[in-house]
Amino acid sequence: MKIVASHDEAPGVKTLRLEFQNPDDHELFRENYRTGMFGLYGIYGEGESTFCVASPETRTDYVECTFRQSGRVTSALANADTGDLITFRGPYGNRFPVEEFYGKNLLFIAGGIALPPTRSVIWSCLDRRDKFGKVTIVYGARTVADLVYKHELEEWEKRDDVNLVLTVDPGGETPDWKHRVGFVPTVLEQAAPSPENCIAVLCGPPIMIKFT
Repeated sequence: MKIVASHDEAPGVKTLRLEFQNPDDHELFRENYRTGMFGLYGIYGEGESTFCVASPETRTDYVECTFRQSGRVTSALANADTGDLITFRGPYGNRFPVEEFYGKNLLFIAGGIALPPTRSVIWSCLDRRDKFGKVTIVYGARTVADLVYKHELEEWEKRDDVNLVLTVDPGGETPDWKHRVGFVPTVLEQAAPSPENCIAVLCGPPIMIKFT
């Protein structure tokens, strides 16, 4: 696959947009990929790393992955240039049964680098917005700098059909931060979205999940 775009999301976190070079491989991906699945991304001579496919099933002209630079393979991927070729195997794993969410209110809860897998199902639903009720997104990170997809967060905030609740941990705010300060479980209690006719999608660190 060819890297067609690269974006620094947060310190040590990067998003790559990839396009298939073989039409048969692309068609096979289109037929099999569903939101929530993952792939193995690699650099020749370095190895492979496993990340979710961060792009939704409604947008299969490309594949996006977002990862934290933490070892040899992820460092090689982070240092790759637009136009470089990398390997991709997949999709693998289970999916979000988005069609079972039709007619429901949706609550998405994510913490830190766990937004990428959540983002794939968020966009899969927003691209079919008329099939769902209320949409609430609760997302938190340690600091403002650690928030990923900042441009998309701004887009979601501007929409009148999405309720976006952002928070950072105490001490992680900046002077111009206009959103909440607190841990995700506490902020979720404050936001108090109704559980009536609601599907919740939760992804984050184990401690966040335990108390949410």
